This record gives sequence, structure tokens and C-alpha cells, in this order.
Amino acid sequence: MTGPGGRDGRTERSDNGQPTSADVVVVGAGPVGLTLANTLGQHGVRTIVLEQRDSLIDYPRGVGIDDESFRAFQSIGMIDPILPHTNPDQVLRFVNAKGRTLAAIAPTEQPYGWPRRNGFIQPLVDAELLAGLERFEGVDIRWSRSLESLADSPRGVTATVAAPDGSREVIEARYLVGCDGGRSTTRRLIGTSFEGTTSPTRWVVIDLRNDPLGTPNVTVGADPARPFVSVSLAHGVRRFEFMIHDDETDEQVEDPAFLAGLLASHVPYPSQVDVIRKRVYTHHSRIAGAFRKGPAFLAGDAAHLMPVWQGQGYNSGIRDAVNLGWKLALVMQGSASDALLDTYDLERRDHARAMIDLSTTVGRWVSPTRKRVAALRDVVAIAASAVPTVKRYLVEMRFKPMPRYSSGAVTYAHTRSDDAVVGRQFIQPRVDTRSARDVRLDDVLGPWFSVLCWNNDPLAVLGEEAERWLALDARLIALRPASQLHWRGSDHQEVEIVGDATGALKRWFDGQTSSVLFLRPDRFVAAACVAQHAPEVSRALAQALSLTVGGDRASRTVLHAAQHTP
Repeated sequence: MTGPGGRDGRTERSDNGQPTSADVVVVGAGPVGLTLANTLGQHGVRTIVLEQRDSLIDYPRGVGIDDESFRAFQSIGMIDPILPHTNPDQVLRFVNAKGRTLAAIAPTEQPYGWPRRNGFIQPLVDAELLAGLERFEGVDIRWSRSLESLADSPRGVTATVAAPDGSREVIEARYLVGCDGGRSTTRRLIGTSFEGTTSPTRWVVIDLRNDPLGTPNVTVGADPARPFVSVSLAHGVRRFEFMIHDDETDEQVEDPAFLAGLLASHVPYPSQVDVIRKRVYTHHSRIAGAFRKGPAFLAGDAAHLMPVWQGQGYNSGIRDAVNLGWKLALVMQGSASDALLDTYDLERRDHARAMIDLSTTVGRWVSPTRKRVAALRDVVAIAASAVPTVKRYLVEMRFKPMPRYSSGAVTYAHTRSDDAVVGRQFIQPRVDTRSARDVRLDDVLGPWFSVLCWNNDPLAVLGEEAERWLALDARLIALRPASQLHWRGSDHQEVEIVGDATGALKRWFDGQTSSVLFLRPDRFVAAACVAQHAPEVSRALAQALSLTVGGDRASRTVLHAAQHTP
């Protein structure tokens, strides 16, 4: 990191003459920074968000949001205000120059409780995430503030921040997270690389009011003459994207007549469209050399950039925020050591790279400009889509790499069958409780850790290890067939009884040998086992999570299995 420095000007400190203090500094008020700040605020972590602009970005950005991001927004209590700005269950069709469908992606399953493909208007969703910060007294957002330098300090990190009037402020924090985009100042200051490539091909993105088409869903035109994208968005907005040829200049794009020419083959009256915003951009495939250096982290575009073809740049950033957020909260609460934070890079890097590779490959498939190459692609794609297994593979998005953590904040303890579910995200079906019917499982689990037992009492299964998880404020969940929901033979105040309203939970457990699951706050299975292995697996997981609390609170009595016999 660089030492203190910056342009001339006065240096501001807090009222007692000391540097401003925070637990975590988040650099960047984009979707990743705002999601992270909401997560930290939810867990009482004192957070300062720095944004060099004076307001949220309003130029064209992401338009695709997936079920994992919806689940993340659900976990921070923001899904309800965000949903009105989305188009759920969007179908994505790839068509050739003649309009024939080469492939269609139309997933119907919702394993995580939400549609897998959704359109959205990012500036409006960002605004909702910003409004969500108002819930937390410990979260402060500061506009028009530029990060100038970073230095290690005894407490963690010291950041020097510049204001528009030339003054500077010194902020001391335990940790700092750079969510400041592809041109990240944080990445430059910590001195890590940004490896990869930038495509020389330019694209123009155009957002229109009063959608001139009005049809739902997404069309990707794999037309060698000029590849394009057409996306239906909420509130009557239509997104078009067009490849710009090498002999066409950025200045031409500013000409309304040029834009009308681009739109002429797609809308009835191209000169009468209502343009909200437009922007020229290029595709990047890059990843940072390190996601962590000491007390500083990178997330979102600051850590990785990928082409737009799978809509995963935005969603990968939200995954970063979720993965890092609960770990920072756990460390700041004193419940885990700093070593837990090393698992962020370990867990997120491979999946981010896999998404970059997928997006880059799809881009090459969509945008060849040589007619012979495009014609060969069309023949292969049409033939492949006629094969039922291939068609199902595409339609249900089985090609999408799903996060799987083989190391990090997880533990592999016993059988290969148990290990098969570890490091994967758990399902989210609809369930019943004794106080509510037809609710999403995550709303019962809450925003923190949970231990789930199928057809067993968690207190009895865990024994003395239950104290560790209760001390951590984890929720102990007894999953039962719906027929047993109101049976009270083994009720305990510490245990939430959940009825399997749809049978989805029984089907899931029926396909595994595990009956006890330890879930992280991000809903990934941290450990799994049969009932009798639960105490030893609990101890192994505590070590993997670098936990520093649990097991020594005499104020709570742990009931043993003999006391639970009905």
C-alpha cells in the first residue's frame, strides 16, 4: 500500500482530533458496495461508504439479474422494494440473421426460491439499495469523496480521502473493501495486477422510454452484418445494444440519424424513439491478481470484469458482497479470527474465472462477422437444439457454472456422500411454521447461521455442541413432514419447527445420505453428516470457520437426547 499523501489541502479529523473511525470502509456506491453496506449494517458493523461521484450512476448498465442475487436481496430485507423494478422469468432467445431461433434459455425450475432469469433496471434497483442504508445508524455514506492513499495501521488500515474543496479526511478502520469498478483506485493502491484482455470491438447501448415494441423477453441477434441485443425492461423501457464497426466513430453514435439507422430494422419508426441514455463500451475479460492484501479487499468489477453475454458481471459482484459480508461481520463481532477472511479469495476466485470464461465463449459464439463462420455456427446450433438432452441443457441453464466451494469456510468430514452437498447452495422451498404458512425457507432461517435436522431434534443430535451454535445466535431448525408440524412431543424454545409444505425438502434429503446440515449465512452448506456424526462435524466446522466463541456459556442449559425422548 502507499503511504499517506495527496494534493495540498487541510486534513480533517474527528472532534477529538483523532482520525475518523469505522469498522469497515467501503469504496464505491455501486450495487456491490451498497449490498455489502446493507449486509454490514444489518449486523451492526460501523461502516463508511465513500463515493467519488455526487450521486448514483445513471448511465446504461446491467439488465440481467439471477435467482442468487434475488436471494441475496431477500437476505438483507430488500427484495420487496426491488421486485417492482424487475421482469421475472425472462426467456432469452438467440436468433440468426433470418430470425430463426438457434437456442432458447427458458428455465422454469426455482431451486433457490426465485426465477433464474430476470430483467431489471439497475439505476432504480441501486436507488432502493441506497435507501435501504437509511435503516442503519451505523452506516454513513459520503458523496464526492475520492480515495487518495492507503496505509497499514496498528488497527488495520488508514485511508486518506479527498473532498471537492481540496480538504482531506483521514479514516481509520479494521478493513477496507474496494468496490470501485474496473478502474479501481483501491486495486491500484494495493498494487495488484488485473490480468486478462480487452476486446477491440465496441458496442453502443441505448435505453428507450415508451418501449416501441412492447414485447417481453430478450433477443440476441447473432447477425454477422451487425450483432444486436433487444431487452424488455420494467416500466416500459427497452434496451438495444449494437456492435459498432471499425470504420464507425464514437462521434457518429452521437448523431440521431445514425441511431435511427441502427434501429431501422427493429422498430417501426426509428426516428421517433424516446432515448433515455446511450453509451459506447467495450468488453473486458479480466481478474485481479489478488482479492485481498492485508486489511484491503476487492469486490465486483474491481476484482473481475467479464463480457455481458450471460449477464453475470452484476451477479458475480453481488456474490462477492454476500460472501465477504457475513465473514467481515463475524470477525467484527469477535466471533471468528481474521483467518476466516482469507477464504474470500479462496472461494470466489475460481467461480469468477469460470463466469469470465463462459461469458467470453458465448460472446465469440454470438458475434462472428464472417458470413461463412456464422453459417456454420447456425447449422451446428440448429442441429444441436434438436437433440432433447442438449435442448434441456440449454433451456434449464445447466451450462451455468454454479458456485461450489471445495475449500475455504467449509469442512469435509466423513463420507463421500455427505461431502457431495458440502460447498453447494441449499434449496429454498416454501414451508410452513406454526405461526406462518407458505413462507420461503430463508425467511424462517433468518440472516445468520442455521443448523437443519431432518426428522430429528437439533438439540438432541448436537448434544453439548448445541451450545456453540446458540452462543453464535444460530437458529436450530427441526425439519419435519407437514403431517408432524403441530406435534409437540419434543418442543424446545431454542428450536424452530418447520413443516415440509411441498415435499421438496424430503425429496432433497431422500437423494442424500446426510440428515444434518450446517448452513452459512449465504445459504451454502458448510458441513453435512448423519445424525450421530453431528457433534464431531460441528467441532471440525468451528475450526474451519476460525470460530472464537461457543461452548462455554453456563447460562444456557443444553438438553440431551435422553430428555427429548417422546
